[in-house]
Amino acid sequence: MTGVGRPAPSELSDARLGELVARLGVEERVRVLTGATAWTLPPLPAVGLRPLTVSDGPIGVRGRGTAPTTSAQLPAPSALAATWDESLLDELGTLMAAEARAKSADVVLAPVVNLQRTPLGGRHFECFSEDPLLSGRLAVAYVRAVQRHGVGACVKHFVANDSETQRTAYYSRLSARALREVYLAPFERVVKDAGVWMLMAAYNGLDAGSPRDGRGSGGGTAAPATEHRWLLRELLKEEWEFDGVVVSDWMAAKSTAASARNGLDLVMPGPGGPWGAALLEAVRSGEVPQEDVDDKVRRILRLAGRVGALAGTAGPPPEDPSADVVPEHLGDEPHAAERRLETASGDEPATRAVLRRAAARATVVLRNDGLLPLPRSTSRIALIGANALEPFVQGGGSAHVTAPYVSRPLDALREAFPSAIVTAHRGGRTLSHAPLMEGAHVDGGEVELTVLGPGERQLETRTLPLPWDGVVRGLPEEAVSVRVEARIGLREPGEHLLEAAPAGAHRIEIDGAVLSESTDRVGKEALLDSSANHPRGYVRTVQVPRGGRLLSLSATVQVVDAGPFGRFARVELRHLPPGPGDGAEIAEAVRAAGEADVAVVVVGTNHETESEGWDRESLELPGRQCELVDRVAAANPRTVVVVNAGAPVLLPWLDSPDSAPATLWWWLPGQEAGTALADVLTGAAEPSGRLPWTLPASHGDVPVPDGVPRDGVIDYAEDLDVGHRGWDRLARTPAREFGFGLGYADWSYGPPRAGPWRAGEPLEVSVPVRNTGARPSREVVQLYLEAPAALAGPSGENPRRPVRWLAGFTVVEAAPGATVTASVRVSPRAFEVWDEAARGWRTPAGEYRLLAARSSRDVRGEVTVPVRAEA
Repeated sequence: MTGVGRPAPSELSDARLGELVARLGVEERVRVLTGATAWTLPPLPAVGLRPLTVSDGPIGVRGRGTAPTTSAQLPAPSALAATWDESLLDELGTLMAAEARAKSADVVLAPVVNLQRTPLGGRHFECFSEDPLLSGRLAVAYVRAVQRHGVGACVKHFVANDSETQRTAYYSRLSARALREVYLAPFERVVKDAGVWMLMAAYNGLDAGSPRDGRGSGGGTAAPATEHRWLLRELLKEEWEFDGVVVSDWMAAKSTAASARNGLDLVMPGPGGPWGAALLEAVRSGEVPQEDVDDKVRRILRLAGRVGALAGTAGPPPEDPSADVVPEHLGDEPHAAERRLETASGDEPATRAVLRRAAARATVVLRNDGLLPLPRSTSRIALIGANALEPFVQGGGSAHVTAPYVSRPLDALREAFPSAIVTAHRGGRTLSHAPLMEGAHVDGGEVELTVLGPGERQLETRTLPLPWDGVVRGLPEEAVSVRVEARIGLREPGEHLLEAAPAGAHRIEIDGAVLSESTDRVGKEALLDSSANHPRGYVRTVQVPRGGRLLSLSATVQVVDAGPFGRFARVELRHLPPGPGDGAEIAEAVRAAGEADVAVVVVGTNHETESEGWDRESLELPGRQCELVDRVAAANPRTVVVVNAGAPVLLPWLDSPDSAPATLWWWLPGQEAGTALADVLTGAAEPSGRLPWTLPASHGDVPVPDGVPRDGVIDYAEDLDVGHRGWDRLARTPAREFGFGLGYADWSYGPPRAGPWRAGEPLEVSVPVRNTGARPSREVVQLYLEAPAALAGPSGENPRRPVRWLAGFTVVEAAPGATVTASVRVSPRAFEVWDEAARGWRTPAGEYRLLAARSSRDVRGEVTVPVRAEA
């Protein structure tokens, strides 16, 4: 179809915004400050404002939350960060803008720029990196691209929101320097360099007055992020001059006056919440100044003008078919102002191509003893692993979207190796829960559902075909509970597992015997801790004789009132029939590996492991996957291990001389999972990924072993030394360091050259690099700084610096044997420290070492940078 250009975003003048606000009564002004629904803002006809719509991200655009629409499904943010490629993030940002317009979304709730402080963080996969510079630069590229097409981006979660445990209640306590130099840094870049239009205040509280400095950036203030005056007003809006909208994380706002006075602009979701009538009364009584409300309304109207939601502003409303857009030429120059858009679909050829390229480029080669890439003449491949059969393509929670399809490794390998025999073998279960119950095991293939009111009065009945996701919606207002009943016929002799997983108060019986009972009711808070989306299961083991067994199951569960998210009940019914067992499946996989030319073992995590709502308890691979790798590698010396995970897991066999000679980190690769893997295995695409975080060899070595609050507080005791900085401080050796990645070619480095240092200006650095391999390749040239020896530790006025920190990077490409010059700009901020006493940034003088490197510990050259004392 012919591309449809979108007009540039409109910028309304302050005078015009003031005129619009003046047309509104105080009731209208207050009304627009709380969502009308879970995903929309109320319209204001008096000023020509249509409803603004926001949508979850960051790997796709879900739409309005509950509609079963599909979206292009990107690789996880941690995978995208492994590309270290700002131009690719620009392409994907354009794609996200297209998806947003196709789904009538004005703002995409992404990106996440919280840091991966601990590898056990539940949303580790949803963040870019453990490093503030890498996170900030990639986020800037993404936000610029999204907003260039008239769709807003919402950077989140502001700030130090790095744990899912007790996530709505804990306080993050950290020093002023750690806050400024590390955790605020990516947010500052997105605000100042990308001009982001919306920012989300987090669930957690911030204690910026650490005992270590006695007086933090907030003057010792400890408050929830949604009502933290220093954070939202003094820093964000005044110091950084943020002119966008500060929105609460969903259901994070708890107060009326405190949040309204201290910088929050928009409460979500709605209707309901702490503002509304309460805020109106607070304004009328003078508790909340009228000018504070007017400022919030101006910000929302400014956003509306930018996305075309105000009458007379540029850009069609999303209902206009011409606004349904997708990139037409994703391979074009990423910053081309003339880029045009066409109808969006996750199944368009151009979309498939860029997602396939992104997933392949993100793949990291952790080990390759000459096995990869595989020759196309390979005649027999054994594809092994639960994740090989069902790849884990995305994490859980608000980042989850429904792809139009998922490319599976088996199909992709058969296409890539058309003359080969490719066999598939699970090699054991990795999930702890049983699968959803199939209709074949229940009379009629259905369950009977009764909706109950007060006193267990029957309101209605339904029949639900199996398999069923366990969710009951569309309930009448008087519904109190639902009862699900089924007659289960188990025909196969042996041990069966029956599992019921209810949300909230419940009573579950099997053959009249109580399996579980609870009177503890839950409300909308269950959505925040994910207990409603991932309810605890209760299991009964049933022995079935020859001839089968018939059982009755009854489950009565409460109706959960989730406010703007609606009323629902949930009880998942699960069943695991007898099977050969993990031992037998592993043995069968080992046999197949021994008969193959090549064994490809895909290990990894799953939806029980990586999700919003909870933190991980272990870095171990689930199930017996490490045993599977060892035994397959022993059976076939030509074994490739593929790790399908978004966050670090332990790989005890990685460097064993007797184990697999090749290991790839495949991430959570999105909808093009299989095709991207096939491209990497065949060498059709270069796996040029570099780790955006540190891969530990053992849990005991991890500098920050968990993010669990103690007495409601997470103390950031590591201070500046987050991620690879902590590994350097403790002089510990990881399995693979930050920035590591082999690719398919070797590179040599010439001596780096640095231009003269000038205060307040970027430092220009050039590094000649040569592709010494036999194929075209990409290289990520990384620059690290080390402070002068006098500044390595506290000394007089000079604060301690990290041992080494990332100062810059760039991506280059070269043909075999070719030399190219990598040009890198190092920001002045790389040399600066936050001086809390002076409330400003300063640059300590001295001789800095600038290191050109392939990773944080693979230094290929260095140059000294003299920095003079500031006048």
